Amino acid sequence: MPILPSITGPRDLDRLSPDQLNELATEIRSFLIENVARTGGHLGPNLGVVELTIALHRVFSSPDDPIIFDTGHQSYVHKLLTGRQDFSELRARGGLAGYPQRAESPHDVVESSHASSSLSWADGVSRALTATGRADRHVVAVVGDGALTGGMTWEALNNISDDNDRNLVIVVNDNGRSYAPTIGGMSRYLNRVRTAAAYRDLHHRSDRLFRAFGPFGRALFRGVRGGTHGFLSRFTNNAALYSNLDIKYLGPVDGHDIGALQETLQLAKGFGAPVIVHVITEKGRGYQPALDDEADQFHSVGRIDPKTGGSLAKSSGRAWTDVFAEALVDVGARHDDVIAMTAAMLRPTGLAPFAERFPDRVYDVGIAEQHAVASAAGLAFGGLHPVVAIYATFMGRALDQVLMDVGLHKAGVTFVLDRAGVTGPDGPSHHGIWDLSMLQIVPGIRIAAPRDGARLQEVLEEAVSIDDAPTVIRYPKGAAPDEIPAIERLDDGVDVLARDETEDVLLIGIGPFASMALDVAQRLRAQGIGATVIDPRWAIPVQPSIVELAARHRLVITMEDGIRVGGIGTRVRQVLREAGVDTAVDELGVPDAFIDHASREQILEDAGLTASKIAHDVVAQVLGRRVPMARHAGETGAIELPLNPNLR
Repeated sequence: MPILPSITGPRDLDRLSPDQLNELATEIRSFLIENVARTGGHLGPNLGVVELTIALHRVFSSPDDPIIFDTGHQSYVHKLLTGRQDFSELRARGGLAGYPQRAESPHDVVESSHASSSLSWADGVSRALTATGRADRHVVAVVGDGALTGGMTWEALNNISDDNDRNLVIVVNDNGRSYAPTIGGMSRYLNRVRTAAAYRDLHHRSDRLFRAFGPFGRALFRGVRGGTHGFLSRFTNNAALYSNLDIKYLGPVDGHDIGALQETLQLAKGFGAPVIVHVITEKGRGYQPALDDEADQFHSVGRIDPKTGGSLAKSSGRAWTDVFAEALVDVGARHDDVIAMTAAMLRPTGLAPFAERFPDRVYDVGIAEQHAVASAAGLAFGGLHPVVAIYATFMGRALDQVLMDVGLHKAGVTFVLDRAGVTGPDGPSHHGIWDLSMLQIVPGIRIAAPRDGARLQEVLEEAVSIDDAPTVIRYPKGAAPDEIPAIERLDDGVDVLARDETEDVLLIGIGPFASMALDVAQRLRAQGIGATVIDPRWAIPVQPSIVELAARHRLVITMEDGIRVGGIGTRVRQVLREAGVDTAVDELGVPDAFIDHASREQILEDAGLTASKIAHDVVAQVLGRRVPMARHAGETGAIELPLNPNLR
């Protein structure tokens, strides 16, 4: 009889024998492969932490002992062991989130799933428990080795070592990879520990020798093993780094040996001060297609064939990321000063082709966006033009560096933000909806949102020629649309996509909303309302031609894939006011809220960002009907307009 269905909470693990625990681990891997193959999600990371998660829940008492995951994409097994085994709608509306979510379970603590922050959380929670008389409880942080490339981790370790009177266990889940193989000095250090023959051979020989003497030998081995760390460190230096921080180090431990994990975690639990447990795991464990995937070992997959690992997703066109990848190689071939940078996401951001063509012109700094941006400023000072490719959701981590290191110094750095706007299934921590509002506060910055692949290639070429200010190019997740031609390009670079003789409504479509603006215009024409559609290409700064066009129209509507508060529409309204243009402006965007996981289409519909909804509301206004125009979900407001004498 299967064991997994009988696990409704962590304490159900207590009754299982060692053999049953191993059987459970096998069942969980089969469950993950079968279910994630149907829905898509983070498969490789979770296959690697099955035994580790079982051992954590055997030793600690969640939720009284909070377990904090860094990052949350390795929490699927945790969900299964805490009573959440319906994965049929994983990452879909109404189903389980792809990351920890407090609304799902009291066992979930941190939802953000931006790497390298867990130790700061653990530091704060453990201090609070001690200060409020709950010092008997433990706090566990499970941090991937890739997160150790982030500066916040080391800031936290510095502070954790300053107060040793608390129960804090840091589990370093070391598989040598984040998305791809982990880079940098820390990676090389841990790799030496993982591969040190002296440690591995001595450990295995000792294990066999002591276990040959039965229960007494096994107990003796457990006691001696802790003492051998000082001797073995002469070969591996595995504890030197952490001992200098005054933090106890245990390991390395085989992350797929539940017994060894439990023994080591029990030692850590009883230590009474911060402890680091170094666990060696294998990403994609037990699934050969994942192990064969050299790129990222099935870090995140769409729908796949569970037997072969082959993709079942239907191609909807060429991805924005692929368009950028090709364009950057082309730009790099013609501009020797262009170099590429990323923060541990070489392949996801499309830099792999550039790295293959120009291996000496690519810098992967690890999960360290702040360092990447400040370093880019230095590279620009030295005469190069860095192209920094980052997911839009992670750009906020380096806002101060964009402002003070790049912007203040007028550095010629281009930021390329993938997954900008509403991304859908990954939920609130991964929507890229804040960059337009955040970045436009940087003086002198120029922000482009291409409407199609051809425009992406075009603005990238323009961006790398700008050496006195930061530039930003943002585009959404998914497939780039077919080319959307312009009927005219104005002198300042604004593209006119459609125009009627009657200038009633000016539709400004930012990036992917250009095609929707065309759809809205067509619907308005059917109602006798004239519409002009423009694509600014460079949304910031607001170009003079937009002011001139707005002055000739009676209503301006901006449409953008970002939060409405402080967005491009807000800037357009401000510029018009400064120019003395009193044309009404309605800014359409997503709500200033943390948006739950759902499909992109569902989220846009909730926000009233569909062509039919927008056109309906415009018709109601222009025809003088008192029907509120939906700016975004939960907010309405009407704009009074005089009737156009040309309307019939």
